[in-house]
Amino acid sequence: MPATYGEYYKAKLDSAKVFQDFVVDAAWNLLGLAIVQYSSEAYQRVVGESRTGVEIKHDEKFSKTRNLWIELAEKARPREGPYVPSGIYRHDNTWLYCIGDYDTVFFFPKTLLRALHASGRWPVFENNTRTSEGFLLRESEAEKYAAAILRPNAAVAVAKVVGDLAALGELLHDAAKREYLESKWRQLGQLDLFAR
Repeated sequence: MPATYGEYYKAKLDSAKVFQDFVVDAAWNLLGLAIVQYSSEAYQRVVGESRTGVEIKHDEKFSKTRNLWIELAEKARPREGPYVPSGIYRHDNTWLYCIGDYDTVFFFPKTLLRALHASGRWPVFENNTRTSEGFLLRESEAEKYAAAILRPNAAVAVAKVVGDLAALGELLHDAAKREYLESKWRQLGQLDLFAR
């Protein structure tokens, strides 16, 4: 677990970006749906997450809970005070809300999710980090209400690649350390390259 909320947020944001890229490819390859993502914060704030009006959310807990977290409001960090509309209530060009994990991706019209919330059948609560309010939609309900469902079943493959990348990153990080390089150059008798 990261030491600060800022580190936690950055790790989650990086993970979300990889998932967005995955969904963009899956939607194109499996549905023929082109999702044109905006990368700058300025465009995302003013227009929306994508030119095509699709918002993509990675629900990392879905595989364990079999529930989707449908966000209604958020805070940038845990703090006292009010939430701002986000998720299905964010004021932008989003009309299609895409949420899931690497095995299952659900596509919902945003208006339908708003109607589900307005029905009062799903209780609203705050998440564990105190940065989001929303409701849980069970998998069976998601299957009933989704406009489309993709089942790429890619979680195992993605975990392997991420694991391989993490191992490679650790190896490269260790290899780039001065002590390691010095020991290699010492073996070659060329330590003078590191002289100060």
